[in-house]
Amino acid sequence: MLHWIIVSRQLSSRLGPIDAEFIKLKESDLSMRDIDPDFDPALHTLADSSYFEDMSVGQRFVIPSRTLGDANFAAFQLASGDNHPIHYDVEYCRKKGHPHMLAHGFQVAIQTAPGAGMLPHILEESLIGLIEQSSKFLGPVYCGDTVYPALEISELIPGKTTGVIVLSSTVHNQHRQLVMSGEQRMLVRKRSPT
Repeated sequence: MLHWIIVSRQLSSRLGPIDAEFIKLKESDLSMRDIDPDFDPALHTLADSSYFEDMSVGQRFVIPSRTLGDANFAAFQLASGDNHPIHYDVEYCRKKGHPHMLAHGFQVAIQTAPGAGMLPHILEESLIGLIEQSSKFLGPVYCGDTVYPALEISELIPGKTTGVIVLSSTVHNQHRQLVMSGEQRMLVRKRSPT
């Protein structure tokens, strides 16, 4: 097998100077000293994998807080296709009595996506998928607000080879107000099927 190495050198072409020349090397010429025998990419994980039996009611998974700015609003508009001015026109919002652009409910709900936190990394090998989600929007979230999402196990429903983890999802704002509550269900493998 051949490998290519780039060596700096001025070459001419129709498009102008190119600052690279490729030199072929045989694989046998590459040194094995560059390979770390102690490193295994399969072991490069954030946490050891947990299974249904390892989880407990009351276990809490905090998702990093974030301040929702103009870029978040624009990205959500692009992804959702929602173009109502209450979410994207600050002057329209002010005329309607709001201090700033109002976040779409789903924009708030996605803050509780399990993948935004550690839970999927903790479940790693056992996670099958998110199977259900519901949300109640309890207060407004405006552009510039900081949100604090969290998930907490409220119920564990065992099955034969899998189980369902029921999570209560919450989002608070910087004023300590609960602005969203909901529920999510994740299907997870058991370590020892019964």
